[in-house]
Amino acid sequence: MASEDVKPSESAVTTIVSLAEEAKMAREGVVKAPSLALLSVCKSLVAGGVAGGVSRTAVAPLERMKILLQVQNPHNIKYNGTIQGLKHIWRTEGFRGLFKGNGTNCARIVPNSAVKFFSYEQASKGILWLYRDQTGNDDAQLTPLLRLGAGACAGIIAMSATYPMDMVRGRITVQTENSPFQYRGMFHALSTVLREEGPRALYKGWLPSVIGVVPYVGLNFAVYESLKDWLIKSRPFGLVQDTDLSVTTRLACGAAAGTVGQTVAYPLDVIRRRMQMVGWSHAASVVSGDGISKTPLEYTGMVDAFRKTVRHEGFGALYKGLVPNCVKVVPSIAIAFVTYEMVKDAALKSRTRDLPLMGEGTCNRTKCDLLYYH
Repeated sequence: MASEDVKPSESAVTTIVSLAEEAKMAREGVVKAPSLALLSVCKSLVAGGVAGGVSRTAVAPLERMKILLQVQNPHNIKYNGTIQGLKHIWRTEGFRGLFKGNGTNCARIVPNSAVKFFSYEQASKGILWLYRDQTGNDDAQLTPLLRLGAGACAGIIAMSATYPMDMVRGRITVQTENSPFQYRGMFHALSTVLREEGPRALYKGWLPSVIGVVPYVGLNFAVYESLKDWLIKSRPFGLVQDTDLSVTTRLACGAAAGTVGQTVAYPLDVIRRRMQMVGWSHAASVVSGDGISKTPLEYTGMVDAFRKTVRHEGFGALYKGLVPNCVKVVPSIAIAFVTYEMVKDAALKSRTRDLPLMGEGTCNRTKCDLLYYH
């Protein structure tokens, strides 16, 4: 059901991008060879995939700690905080326990990041063309609101395409040695959930995820791009040289963007994780509370999950795991953005060395950004 709802969005993005490309080629009198267009697509996908894989692996222990704090049974507390929780995992599960679920996370995040970054660039180009056509200003640039729309569109497409992998990743992550049933891996988890709970179970928590995409992914892109543009135009404190940002400055912009987006959307992330655990007949001990739970883990929907969480655990339960999340989101999002741009820049340099772009022998940073990001 959820994947069918996403198809119109993908079709709309494809249509907008096609119109934008045709208009651009008509204005410039340039017809892009199919091989070059395919190369451009592949470079965006590779850059996004590398960025996602590197950033998530770097913060995998904090990611697992966050999920454990989000879903642990309130009547049988095992993890009292980030430091204590990490020490407990190390003592009871060893080094490998810190990275439990990371393999599934990487398998999910690489295509997710690739589709997200690529969709954002294509949506941005299409929206920019429509914006310029409506305003009659060929020099107009994307506003923060338009960037938010492009980022949200990209996030919904990417999240929906890989959501079943995220759902089983959440369950694998909370497994411990004391869990009554063990998923042996991503494919075993997918087949088990499909067989025991049905196909709809693979999209439990999808609605709060979609709602959370707008502030999370949208603000990530909007804040990052706006900060980058402001720094280039105003050049405060000598941070910008020759219309380009240093890696350190890009890292700071990515960190600020990630912190804002994640904090705003965090309660929805908690509800999403809790909904993913519903219907798990052999739930991990951290979720079931080793059989001493006083509150049934059953939600009829997103609103019911919010209501029961606040009623039984208080408003603060919506922010369980926020500390490790804030610690991890800064390096995670920052590394993702910086890695993506570095890989993309390397690809651009290789391309401009071998092939002329738009009839020119070289391509400066501004034109490359306009072609690939806007």
